Amino acid sequence: MKKNAEIQEIFSRFQAANPKPTTELKHQTPFELLIAVILSAQATDKGVNKATAQLFPVANTPQAILDLGEEGLKHYIKTIGLFNSKANNILQTCRLLLERHGGQVPSDRAALEALAGVGRKTANVMLNTAFGQPTIAVDTHIFRVANRIGLASGKTPRQVEDTLTRVVPDEFMHDAHHWLILHGRYVCTARNPCCQECLINDLCDYYSKIAKEKSRGLKKTAS
Repeated sequence: MKKNAEIQEIFSRFQAANPKPTTELKHQTPFELLIAVILSAQATDKGVNKATAQLFPVANTPQAILDLGEEGLKHYIKTIGLFNSKANNILQTCRLLLERHGGQVPSDRAALEALAGVGRKTANVMLNTAFGQPTIAVDTHIFRVANRIGLASGKTPRQVEDTLTRVVPDEFMHDAHHWLILHGRYVCTARNPCCQECLINDLCDYYSKIAKEKSRGLKKTAS
């Protein structure tokens, strides 16, 4: 586990490089963000943005999406993986928003997780990005980065989330989610991470390990 000073330094560097990080999912309202996040499961943000660029000008409220109907909605999201089940979840969620929340996206976890297609990760994204709460949504990128660099080890996303919530300094909590996702997406990738370009490689357990292995290999070659 990283020392407090190391964690402070990691997030200080992230902040200096990107002072105001945010989601790459394009949206104008909390409802648009909710639909985009539901669509983003096992899909790329780029793919979701391409679909919602066609969908939102036509329907960007719960009632408008319900008015499209199932086949109408599928027409706009058919390029996205699992679009059949996602269409069903979105329509169910739109009905619940109208029935329980006056068509507005709720800002508390229990109400969000009661919506179709919304689990803890999606709720955390909404609470953080739409409502400014200091939550951390652990996706595959954050799970990999946190374990790899030694920031928060865990065998499940919830374990990593709980550890990050405990160790990330309060001043960085709101933006930590975005910094870690972007770092995992563009630098600390699953295959062939860009360690030489990484702004925290001197604080990374993985980079330290491969540097030592490389050094031992050179010594064996020299001998």
